[in-house]
Amino acid sequence: MSEKSKRRNIALISIGASVFILILKWIAYKMTGSAALKSDALESVVNVIAGTFALGAVIYAEQPADRDHPYGHGKIEFFSAAFEGGLISLASVLIIYEAIISLIAGRTLQNLDVGLAINVGAGALNGLLGLFLIRQGRLLRSEAIEADGHHIITDFITTIGIAGGLLLVRFTGWAWPDPVIALIVGLALAKTGYTLVKKSSNALIDTQDHTQLSSIVKAINACRPSDVIAIHELRIMRSGRHIHVDMHIMVPEFLDIRFAHDLVEGFGIRIMQEAGLEGEVHSHIDPCYRKMCRNCKVAPCPIRQQAFEQDFPICESEVVKTDFEIMGEHQDH
Repeated sequence: MSEKSKRRNIALISIGASVFILILKWIAYKMTGSAALKSDALESVVNVIAGTFALGAVIYAEQPADRDHPYGHGKIEFFSAAFEGGLISLASVLIIYEAIISLIAGRTLQNLDVGLAINVGAGALNGLLGLFLIRQGRLLRSEAIEADGHHIITDFITTIGIAGGLLLVRFTGWAWPDPVIALIVGLALAKTGYTLVKKSSNALIDTQDHTQLSSIVKAINACRPSDVIAIHELRIMRSGRHIHVDMHIMVPEFLDIRFAHDLVEGFGIRIMQEAGLEGEVHSHIDPCYRKMCRNCKVAPCPIRQQAFEQDFPICESEVVKTDFEIMGEHQDH
């Protein structure tokens, strides 16, 4: 089965399972009248809507790059994750509102034993589904599927907390823990929604991903040929599971243009293979500077001004420097 089919099937599994779990949780709420169980059911409504949106995002993201979308359509997955975060935040507001009303008015709970058992069973299914989606989302590099999985795991943890609180209600006869638990669930969801929106928004505006940068720099050092003297202006853009890397590569100035071109093209391909990433590297070739002779081991070199002393590995602080910074450091060229 192709990765495209896998992503679609996983999204469909998520929707089908979320609908079934929602029905169970809604039955549990209707049987008991519990504000806490209602908050859990409302979160499952979000799961269904988010899962449906994630399926659409996965299908759209699979379209190849074209003239109007030269970097592909993958960023729709980040938009999907941000949309899910917004839905979670909206659900948190509704849950907090309902909890406050219940706390003020007071409610008598009914059939708590059966309702709680149904809800815990639904929560266990949610936990298994969440772990499955996170694992598959990472394997298939799908931000939408992984985000859906993280949200469902949050839902599972919420269900466990609700179960513990309602057991307190069951054995003490107190009514107030029910709306208080719902209030806590609402606040926890608000935090989850904010975190998800922030993470997705950072990806949409191409905020530097330092984990990704570290992975690429490690791959650069693992397969760097001796003719690659230094790298700067390295920029990374994620478009769904695809990674686009731009960088300036400094090579000896006496190299033949075609040789230098083939060198950096092959180097870029090896970087992506070494890092285990799907995407492309766009390189700009720069000539070397005289100050770099003592750290350049290229031999023989017809323009060498100083003897080679020591070669240093490429580091993160150097690769992100701009052309102007590099020129300022080597202005005696």
